[in-house]
Amino acid sequence: MTLPSPLPGTRPLRGLHHVTAMAQDPQRNIDFYSQTLGQQLVKVTVNFDDPGTLHLYYGDRTGQPGTVMTHFPWPGAKRGVRGNGEVVATAYLAPHGSEGYWEARLREHGFAPTWSERFGQPVLTVEDPDGTWVELVFGEGGEAQRWPGSPVPAEHELRGFHSVTAWVQDAQTVRELLVGHLGFAEEGSEPGTEGTRTRFRAAGDGAGQSAGQSVDVVERPGQPRGRFGTGSIHHVALRLRDDAEQEAFRRSLSAAGYRPTPVQDRQYFRSVYFRERGGVLFELATDGPGFTTDEGMEELGRHLRLPAQFEEQRASIEAQLPRIVNREYGTALGSFPIAGIPENPPSEASGNPVSRDLGAAAPASAPEAGVEVYTAGRPPSEARVAAVLLHGRGGTAPGILSLADELGLSAYAYLALQAPGNSWYPRSFLAPVEQNQPSLDRALATVDAVLTELERRGIPPQRVVLGGFSQGACLALEYASRTGRPLGGVFALSGGLITLDRGGDLAGLPVFMGVAPDDAHIPLSRFQESAAHLRSRGAAVDDRVYPGLGHSVNGDELNAVRALLERVERR
Repeated sequence: MTLPSPLPGTRPLRGLHHVTAMAQDPQRNIDFYSQTLGQQLVKVTVNFDDPGTLHLYYGDRTGQPGTVMTHFPWPGAKRGVRGNGEVVATAYLAPHGSEGYWEARLREHGFAPTWSERFGQPVLTVEDPDGTWVELVFGEGGEAQRWPGSPVPAEHELRGFHSVTAWVQDAQTVRELLVGHLGFAEEGSEPGTEGTRTRFRAAGDGAGQSAGQSVDVVERPGQPRGRFGTGSIHHVALRLRDDAEQEAFRRSLSAAGYRPTPVQDRQYFRSVYFRERGGVLFELATDGPGFTTDEGMEELGRHLRLPAQFEEQRASIEAQLPRIVNREYGTALGSFPIAGIPENPPSEASGNPVSRDLGAAAPASAPEAGVEVYTAGRPPSEARVAAVLLHGRGGTAPGILSLADELGLSAYAYLALQAPGNSWYPRSFLAPVEQNQPSLDRALATVDAVLTELERRGIPPQRVVLGGFSQGACLALEYASRTGRPLGGVFALSGGLITLDRGGDLAGLPVFMGVAPDDAHIPLSRFQESAAHLRSRGAAVDDRVYPGLGHSVNGDELNAVRALLERVERR
């Protein structure tokens, strides 16, 4: 099947490149994918945006695109919850006639697979040790190279990816992307237990059945979004032939409003990331250079490989990585064992309150009783980036902390601050400033105290994103306007500046602002004046007005905030 590309000078995409998910225990992850599924551990490296986290790659003999499953193990993290706006399952192609073998093998290894049928093909579904759905679709074809060390007999081994499945609110948003911009074809739909499933198929190279050419989308209107955690799939990458094609698609997607990232060098391929309008995170990845660029084929997976920028830190990185064993070689990597990992770790990893006495680090005007902080995500002592969240009037820190689940960025420490009496200052943000004193100064000092403490723990202001909703959004903008700290970014969901008379160069500070034109609490004129004021001082302001939003938050705003955090993470 050959389809015309919607973009001159390119050809339709070739299909799936890789899938990246989050795990908890790296050894348990290695044993499942290499020893149960028979996939070679082709690369052991680190998250290039967070080098304290391992990045494990599994695939066929050389890690061909279309066979590669990757994981970020995060010991102690909470289990994710499947929902709309994410990929929820990865399907491998298994040889027809191997159905009995694979059911028996999975049961022997302690798993409980279940059978179903999809577009006329039998499907065996199992949860990996972290709850990620792994599916085996039985049929013909596949182009995987045999791994000589595989514990699975050659006649039963997996043949690379078959497809992925995404859950969405509306399939039309994915259709617009895959068919309208990336050259996929819509193959058909069928009813399912979760909703109508629609299959989109890449053209490949028009010869035979290449590995992983299908993206399935299940439409689940009115259902909740997923909550990111262990077992969640972070993104799916689609295959590109070379850098020129990648840049052409990047420009096209940018013109269509998808806001793709700049090209990221991942050493084994180059990547561009973006979200479709329903929230699913996609990557466009080049086929090359490949996994043998820094070690020979016979050494794949034997050593910890680091990109050049981290080689000088090798000793400290190895010291903080968990110990893992590659069963193929019997070699151990990393330093400390993982024992007794809790399913729901306390305090900082679980969203429970942590009262922090920040008085010693705070300016004189800081609250003497300390700051009540609720946390989620990565513990601040282990993170390189942080998001400080401010709730609105009458809201709570646990309430706004739910944004951590919506944003789903595993590298971040999320800190939600609790206002005394659930309000940062007593009157409207448009009231004369003196009517909100001394509460306003105390609130600003509270934010400053938390940023000081984060810097003491190794997260400088440049790696902190400050944001909030309603009253918290106004406070976030006001702090950014007044402080001399070079923040990583600011987001204001239904908010505006409290004062418009401040000066100083904001030096390209990224700011996202969103509001409804008829918001009863945030006049549109003040929103626009705030954006113009920040822009006049050098901030890079992305201000959006959403008819019908009311005094709330929508999916487009969450996507914009997520993109802002991702840009700060990649710095």
